[in-house]
Amino acid sequence: MTRAISLHDVSKVHARGDRVVDRLSLDVAPGEFLVLLGPSGCGKSTVLRMIAGLEDITEGELRLDGGYANDLAPSDRDIAMVFQNFALYPNMTGRDNIGFPLRIEAPGADPGPRVDATARMLGIEDLLDRFPGQLSGGERQRVAMGRAIARHPSAFLMDEPLSNLDAKLRNHLRAEISRLTRELGVTTVYVTHDQAEAMSLGDRVAVLRGGVLQQVGAPRSVYALPRNVFVAAFIGTPRINLLRGLVLAPLDGAMTISLGKQALRLPEPLSPDHKLLRVQQGREVIVGLRSEAVRIATPAEARPEETHITGLVEHVEFQGHEVLVHFNTGSRSALVPDLEAPRPLPRPSRRRRREGGVLGRLRERAGSLRAGPVVVLDEPSEQDGPPAPAGHRPLGDLVVRTTPDFDLRYGMQVPLLVDTGHVFVFDQHGDRVSPAPARLPDLEE
Repeated sequence: MTRAISLHDVSKVHARGDRVVDRLSLDVAPGEFLVLLGPSGCGKSTVLRMIAGLEDITEGELRLDGGYANDLAPSDRDIAMVFQNFALYPNMTGRDNIGFPLRIEAPGADPGPRVDATARMLGIEDLLDRFPGQLSGGERQRVAMGRAIARHPSAFLMDEPLSNLDAKLRNHLRAEISRLTRELGVTTVYVTHDQAEAMSLGDRVAVLRGGVLQQVGAPRSVYALPRNVFVAAFIGTPRINLLRGLVLAPLDGAMTISLGKQALRLPEPLSPDHKLLRVQQGREVIVGLRSEAVRIATPAEARPEETHITGLVEHVEFQGHEVLVHFNTGSRSALVPDLEAPRPLPRPSRRRRREGGVLGRLRERAGSLRAGPVVVLDEPSEQDGPPAPAGHRPLGDLVVRTTPDFDLRYGMQVPLLVDTGHVFVFDQHGDRVSPAPARLPDLEE
């Protein structure tokens, strides 16, 4: 039997007042594989420990199969946990480690058949008589997974189980975990800071920052429609290009987004998403371009939705099957100093007179994110660190993924085509405004 897990406005506040998890609401369907993704310190492991009963819930409710479970003892939750550091008993063989929880649950029963069946499933029959000190990291993690699987739990909780392994073994075990959970059909909540793991394993991905849920959805939708700058930049390799832009929407001319020395001309007739950008007229925005949204081609080869810019080659990264080219387009990169921080950096408060009416509520809504502003387009200050030393030039402002067929060298001027249908536009607070959010705010709320 697999288990439904529901978190309703769950918060965790430490004794000194630090709010590690803030009003988190998530529903995990029976048999679903949900990945909690975020930088170190964002609260994702704390969420896992609250589900397991290893951490008390300060506020909110945890429900297992619809039943209130805040006060349920860990042993009564029928949940198995796989830890980052394997947590094997060093004085027990692999067989004894796997069978230990079975002997605790049923002292008089023989755990042998279930241990052997689990070992065959994981392909570790030859490891059962070895001690943890005689096993490699990957073998130890397989034994740890076997200990969880042998119990036949209703849910698995996995806390970064692959982070201590090398890249090759990590990729292999990732595929193995995917296969096993699919075959077993058990509800799984998996914690990682590795977006490649999250995208390849999860039925859904929940992105956390500062203890606040930023976005949850299928991997494809989170990548294709990030809710804000943080999600856009945290998911995707190479990292999304974030440029400072200015929306220009004259009534008698084409709409463009100025990037500094060049501009993105939006094709006419304007798409519904691009029409909504008129409200950003004259405002500075953040333009997000994935590396695959730009291709090397001449203006004559442009498709209807593409617009032309040029770039100066600054650096070429040969990856074998592909090449990452760093271009200088004369644009200004959007500075996000706290992007990788687990929680937003404190910013000075600016007291403003409260405005009435719809316009006032709209401005308040736009300026108040629970997790703090994701990005603010300020000029760099002295606190942002000293300027780059003379002679140290940045590797351009735009990274483009292309094939090895192009012979590109430093200093070459190259024509580029930008697919305007795959351009993200974020406002000054980091919220996505184009493509338009699925749900427009209700101003009367």
